This record gives sequence, C-alpha cells and structure tokens, in this order.
Amino acid sequence: MILYDFRCQEGHRFEAGIESMLADNPACPGCGTATSRVPSAVRIGGAADAGPSRAEMPHSWQGIDRGRPEAVAHWRSKIEKREKLEAKYPELAGDRRPILAHEGIFQGRPLRAGDDISASVASATAAAARASESQTSTSSTTTRRGTGA
Repeated sequence: MILYDFRCQEGHRFEAGIESMLADNPACPGCGTATSRVPSAVRIGGAADAGPSRAEMPHSWQGIDRGRPEAVAHWRSKIEKREKLEAKYPELAGDRRPILAHEGIFQGRPLRAGDDISASVASATAAAARASESQTSTSSTTTRRGTGA
C-alpha cells in the first residue's frame, strides 16, 4: 500500500492508501466526487543541530552578560543540552582532559593532563626555536634589503 494525499473538487482533503501508483484515485469519502493527488510536503531528515561547541560557550562572567539572570538561564540550558548530547555521542565531546599549561612554549599547543611531559616540552621547545629562527632570518633578510646590500 502506498499512502497519498488527495483533494476533491469540493476542497476536501484526505489521505488514503492505494495498491500501486497506477491505481485509480478513490472517491472523496465526504462527498463522493472525483479526486486528484496532492503533492505531499517533503521531509528531509538529518538536519540535527548540535548547538554551540564547548569552545564557543562563554567561559567568564563577562561572557554571560555580567551574570544577567536571563543570559545565565539561556546558557545553562544550552550547556545541559550539550552535555546530554555528548553523553549519547561521545565523539562530539572532544578532548575533555584538563589543560595544565597553555602559555609560553605551549601557546597554540596546550599541555593536557596525561600527555608525556618530557616529549611535549621537547616538541614545544623545538617548535619555539624554529619559529624564533625563522623570525631572525626574516628580519636579517629585510635588514639586508633595506641597506642596499
């Protein structure tokens, strides 16, 4: 059986199941007149919204409009929905380990709880040295160009 929406000449609308798409349209159950098929509304699934990520949520008193009750209630409901979603779909949660260091050599690549500290320090130090070296070579090239050498 295939479900179709129908409309008669009098304007009555109804839904009916017919055996195949080539079958005749049924008569209107209200008035008995001839009917025509009406296009059904298209429903597209999979349009879920995960809401704001944890990085997009406010992390300070100023971020929630200085503690305005309406803003606090709004963000609390968003956070609770996000927590329920992350409990159901853990892949949305991301890395939830606490950050131990995020400044200095760890800027842009924070040190998190559970990371190998010696390897992280070595990697961050090497990256900082490369960045410093590239800045030095860029500034010396600019200086040489500026002096006409």
